[in-house]
Amino acid sequence: MIRHAVKEKLHPRNRFRAGYDFRRLIRHSPALAAFVGPNAYGDHSIDFANPDAVKALNQALLKDAYGLDTWDLPAGYLCPPIPGRSDYLHYLADLLARDTGSEASRRHSVNILDIGVGANCIYPLIGAREYGWHFVGSDVDPVALKWAGRLVAANPTVAGLIECRRQSSPRECFKGVVRPGEMFDATMCNPPFHASASAAAESTRRKRRHLDGRTSRSGVLNFGGTARELWCDGGELGFVQRMIAQSVGVRRQCRWFTTLVSQSAHLPRLRQSLAAVEPDDVRILDMAHGQKKTRILAWTFGARDLGLD
Repeated sequence: MIRHAVKEKLHPRNRFRAGYDFRRLIRHSPALAAFVGPNAYGDHSIDFANPDAVKALNQALLKDAYGLDTWDLPAGYLCPPIPGRSDYLHYLADLLARDTGSEASRRHSVNILDIGVGANCIYPLIGAREYGWHFVGSDVDPVALKWAGRLVAANPTVAGLIECRRQSSPRECFKGVVRPGEMFDATMCNPPFHASASAAAESTRRKRRHLDGRTSRSGVLNFGGTARELWCDGGELGFVQRMIAQSVGVRRQCRWFTTLVSQSAHLPRLRQSLAAVEPDDVRILDMAHGQKKTRILAWTFGARDLGLD
């Protein structure tokens, strides 16, 4: 059997933890065959520096694991690693289940706000299929939002579970998106990483040099991303600090606020920002995908008392 290396660091429920069965994937998505071959480590894989190969792999994984027959991206938009993105959802499910003392992870009444849904719409698509959750996905980019809406409409199994909403201000996370009286079990977010366009461009150049002449074993170094996806004022730290400050305004409409934090060096300053708004609980959930380590920062103001259970 042709497989990719086992991904032991992924969440135990992650469907891709045992690696990729490329023969199976190719049976379901024949277009993938053109990109699969042996790499320098003796494994069958794809060239993760080739955006067409990464997109073909994602299409095969989404079709095989989740029954999502239609998935694509407009040129230049971020092409996410499916195993890593699904891990966030599994850890979020664990957080919700522990919080309620019930099988919250698979309750169809769970409502999630995805801040920065992107053209790929990856969290709502996977979360709706894996757990049956309802999603609101917000974005400031009208092209990304329109594309995400098309993906939802093209996959009937999730069409009734996902709504896309426009965020008019790039400096707002909740205002204009969260409606009066609306309740969410959790928010999630993969914030822009860089603080400037030049920093984002240099990061892409470094990744390309790293992959020059070889294939990544981890599968996390794929490319793409528009300016709004890759950078913002203050970078990841500034974005999450704004999210923390703004979460106070919707504290009675959400049980858990969560976001990815790629840089562990940001955690001390984020803890200071959290201390200033006095949440009832703060948790850090560590995750890993190949050589890449990241974490989920989660905080709550005790919204379980508001009848969300």
